[in-house]
Amino acid sequence: MSAPQIPSTPLTSRLNKRMAALGLCSRREADEWIAKGWVRVNGYVAELGLQVSESDKIEVDRGALHQQGQQVTVILHKPVGYVSGQAEDGHTPAIKLITQESHWQGDLSTLRFSPTQLRSLAPAGRLDIDSVGLLVLTQDGRIARQLIGEDHSMEKEYLVRVEFQGITDNVSAHFPNDKLGLLRHGLSLDGQALLPATVEWQNPEQLRFVLTEGKKRQIRRMCEQVGLHVVGLKRIRIGNIVLGRLPQGEWRYLSPSERF
Repeated sequence: MSAPQIPSTPLTSRLNKRMAALGLCSRREADEWIAKGWVRVNGYVAELGLQVSESDKIEVDRGALHQQGQQVTVILHKPVGYVSGQAEDGHTPAIKLITQESHWQGDLSTLRFSPTQLRSLAPAGRLDIDSVGLLVLTQDGRIARQLIGEDHSMEKEYLVRVEFQGITDNVSAHFPNDKLGLLRHGLSLDGQALLPATVEWQNPEQLRFVLTEGKKRQIRRMCEQVGLHVVGLKRIRIGNIVLGRLPQGEWRYLSPSERF
């Protein structure tokens, strides 16, 4: 005779975590919505800290969806000399470049700039002070989670001008192929093996990197390990969003039709 089956207890998680996992919003947004009474679970108004299972029905009030629809995401071509996040060591944060005057005239968005859009606008990822290129700033927690969440694997593409042992011209002809292979896979940073990367010569003095992780100053540190010196670094793509013709120091809105 077989032993009686003991019913299993459904796995639960905090409501804000479940909402983020479903792509409804960020955890912070979820907590704001719950506090305002905009979230129902199985028909009942939810409270902060509620535990839910996958079978629980989560509903969001139209007010929350309307608020979310007003959030903006900005694509900035960051110049050298600006830090991505908070001001540090006297350097200016990139958000200071988001003004009416620096709004790209080629932006096809129908949105109009307002200083209120700067509230809660935060960088979704880093770009070093001495690097240029595509930086995303967003009010939308869903986009932030997509780009920098714990389980993100978004491709980021860079063009990297390098020197090798003092050689500045036709560097690719002097750089050993086995070291190029190490850049693709085989290096470690901070005691952790790096994920495989796409690394190839864009031209004789410039490498093209495509990464799916973003450790601090990762490309510069990778290059140092194989004897390369980075002269210039430019990020040109994150996921499906490319820098394109956006001039340095200017910005545009992410359009509703664009997806990372």
